[in-house]
Amino acid sequence: MKQIAVIGTGYVGLVTGTCFAEMGNQVICVDNNQHKVAQMQAGNIPIYEPELDVLFERNIKAGRLHFTTNLAEGIAQAEIIFLALPTPPGADGAADLSFVLGVAEELGKLITDYKVIVDKSTVPVGTAEKVQAAITKNARTEFAVVSNPEFLREGFAVSDFMKPDRVVLGCSDSRAANIMEALYKPFVRQGNPIYIMDEKSAELTKYAANAFLATKITFMNEIANFCELVGADVDQVRIGIGADARIGKRFLFPGIGYGGSCFPKDVQALAKSGKEQHYDFKILQAVMEVNENQKTILLPRIKNYFRGSLQGKRIAVWGLAFKPDTDDIREAPALALIEALLAEGAHICAYDPEAMTNVKQVVGDKISYAPDEYAAAKDADALLICTEWGIFRNPNFVALKDLMKDTVIFDGRNLYDADQMTQHGFYYSSIGRNTVYRNA
Repeated sequence: MKQIAVIGTGYVGLVTGTCFAEMGNQVICVDNNQHKVAQMQAGNIPIYEPELDVLFERNIKAGRLHFTTNLAEGIAQAEIIFLALPTPPGADGAADLSFVLGVAEELGKLITDYKVIVDKSTVPVGTAEKVQAAITKNARTEFAVVSNPEFLREGFAVSDFMKPDRVVLGCSDSRAANIMEALYKPFVRQGNPIYIMDEKSAELTKYAANAFLATKITFMNEIANFCELVGADVDQVRIGIGADARIGKRFLFPGIGYGGSCFPKDVQALAKSGKEQHYDFKILQAVMEVNENQKTILLPRIKNYFRGSLQGKRIAVWGLAFKPDTDDIREAPALALIEALLAEGAHICAYDPEAMTNVKQVVGDKISYAPDEYAAAKDADALLICTEWGIFRNPNFVALKDLMKDTVIFDGRNLYDADQMTQHGFYYSSIGRNTVYRNA
């Protein structure tokens, strides 16, 4: 059993703290948001992440998971301190390290015995050195700084943490390396590796992983766009290239672009880091440009269907989160498309199983919100699918047809096949596939 402090209770921090507690450790999570901490102390989880609520409640009841706003109290007994703080992009695209370095300076004033300080936040190459320097300003005792990037997928974060395919530790202190290896050993009993490397390599590993996956998604979107020009079917292309073990099947599904808290920020930050070293990441620049355009790629098609004018048209939107099984709307393609539709004079009625509360805080009453997917579709001139939630994959098409004013679907996530839509008599436009016309 280890004594652990986790500073920051966003998606990464709360999952990290809860999962370490689930493995029998004593964990205290620190956050400066008093309302949020009071909410968690009362047993209420502030984010939506599948399976997290069960572990959260169980470990609070077991007395292994605690919360405080007091940094000194939070780290007093901790042997290991995780920094799971936000690193948002600045105006120039670089990761803002002010939260991380601000806490690091405070830690230097507070630590009185050997601590392992762990960068869990996604940070640029060289951050471990900066954290080391920030703590050293005030420290009166020995400590170690470790880079331990997270590889959690929103919607699967708990399973990813409990059964990681690899653990990456950037560490040049052997004592800290032994402590961290012992901490993670129970999570890799099936034989998945713990990689110990230098801090800079660990930091770059996270950025490189996310940038590569974002590139893979974007490349497939480019192929999908080309498929439409030449009459090919992107699903057949995807299957054909995914069978190659060197490429693999994952991250080949085309759509209206990626979003979320990781890919957009990390690709941008890596490109900015390159510029700081006088290196031009040409591929990443293209990825960002293509992805931004992809978010609204359906808009011209929607306008074309309605003969150039969306004024007064009622568009139903299914899905607001950037991906299913999360309430995260950061950089969500749905929001970009909604703003574009509103600018054209359309009326939007949206439904998402988890993200509507967050959208209301950003979009407000510029759109209306429905209690379920069918209510959103009532009297709609067209249905727009932006997030591939499971409940949207097999709707009652007969009921949907009766509810809608016009039987038109623009599918940004390719949920349905052409034969299915032909059978039900819908006009159906998707990504990288031939449009299905009614009575075709």
